[in-house]
Amino acid sequence: MKKALNKYWTKMSIVLAMIFMVTACENSFETGGFDVNSPSNVLSFKLNGVSGSIDQTTGKITVVMPYGSDITAIKPEVVFEEGATSNLELNSAINFTNPVKFRVVNGNLYKDYIVTTTVLSPIKSFTINGAAAIVNDISRTINLTLPENTDLTALKPVIEVTTGVTISPSSGATVDFTNAVTFVITSNGKSVNYTANVGVPVTGLTVAFLGTAATRSGITNMDEVTASNWLFDNFPGAKYISFESLQNGADLSDVDVIWWHFDSAANLPSVAYNPAVTTALKNFRANGGNLLLTSFASQYVDALVIVPSGKGPNNVFGDFPPNGFVDGNSWGMSFVGHEAHPIFQGLTTFEAGKANLLQSGTFRLNHTAWWFLPEWGGYNNGEGWRNQTGGTNLASEAWDNELNGRVTIAEFPNTSTNKNVIVISMGAYDWYNETNSSGVPSQSNEFIANIRLLTQNSINYLAGK
Repeated sequence: MKKALNKYWTKMSIVLAMIFMVTACENSFETGGFDVNSPSNVLSFKLNGVSGSIDQTTGKITVVMPYGSDITAIKPEVVFEEGATSNLELNSAINFTNPVKFRVVNGNLYKDYIVTTTVLSPIKSFTINGAAAIVNDISRTINLTLPENTDLTALKPVIEVTTGVTISPSSGATVDFTNAVTFVITSNGKSVNYTANVGVPVTGLTVAFLGTAATRSGITNMDEVTASNWLFDNFPGAKYISFESLQNGADLSDVDVIWWHFDSAANLPSVAYNPAVTTALKNFRANGGNLLLTSFASQYVDALVIVPSGKGPNNVFGDFPPNGFVDGNSWGMSFVGHEAHPIFQGLTTFEAGKANLLQSGTFRLNHTAWWFLPEWGGYNNGEGWRNQTGGTNLASEAWDNELNGRVTIAEFPNTSTNKNVIVISMGAYDWYNETNSSGVPSQSNEFIANIRLLTQNSINYLAGK
């Protein structure tokens, strides 16, 4: 009996030991091989004397450097827990422009750390009449749109700058913003110029938002809802027209621009091809009316004979809720060679002729209806596309400086006068960022101001304002 009992407890001890080992392995995997309850392996982390904030649970180290700091070559000052070693090279200067990862080993435990370093902007905030401007430290621009009828000749910006920074004109000074204004920022005896562009929506325009719903309140697609809300908030002359009303002979004589932003489906609705509808829109163009076609509506250039038959967008795709994805990269466009075109004025750029529209980390459906040039359609390049479609390709993807890979923004026709159609057709033109497939709300898109300004500029340009 005693022997049997001893055998039983021996077996139980082995089982318990195995369970303990499995649990320990699982915990080790989840925490990167480091017991978060044990003493930390990195006690302090400094760059040029500036202490970083250390989160021992996640391994994230955040360092915020003063304005003007050069973070491309710094020797970090790190204090480790006794007995800990690291693969971080402490005797050489390191470039902290991008996140820097390193591993700390202490006995049989290890922990991965990642250092994220940011340099303070010289301008903390820039507001006029309570409206906040968008400050871009890469392009050194300050962009702000104020309500219609605002007098731009005598405005007083309220500016908060970082410690040690001065700005001229100063906060509270009366400034004429009729044209772009240069603000001089000085720190430690060095000065840089920021260009401020302050504008207002063009008055007196009648812009019609075209939709498949009978009324504006009936729009259900959130991208279309968000776009229409922006239009009605910023253009007092905005009105809604439905395809049904076009079919029934709606009066378009007072309309300057019709904007169709269609995001609901990759295929255009059958009502868009109704002969009464297409005839109404063709007559609208012939009588001097202008069209802005965005997202999947870019395909309408074929049905309205804006391009020769079969020469509409040849690459149409995208996801629909609950599908979609989050990308770690920001999406943008290249309009190199067209920097002076009115529709691109005032955009926040990251390089000359390049601007982001969709921020990294946002949930995206990638609704795209563009022209894919190199292999499809026999276009070969931008020149071939212009010759065959009769349009002007204004933008492509951000990598495409020659504009020979994609056509993401275009205007028609390709003549010196009567350019009365603009299409914006890339997935980065995204007005509303849905929740992801797990139901988690997307982060806000910091580049939405570029989408709004691009649209506003396009409407004003089409209307000749």
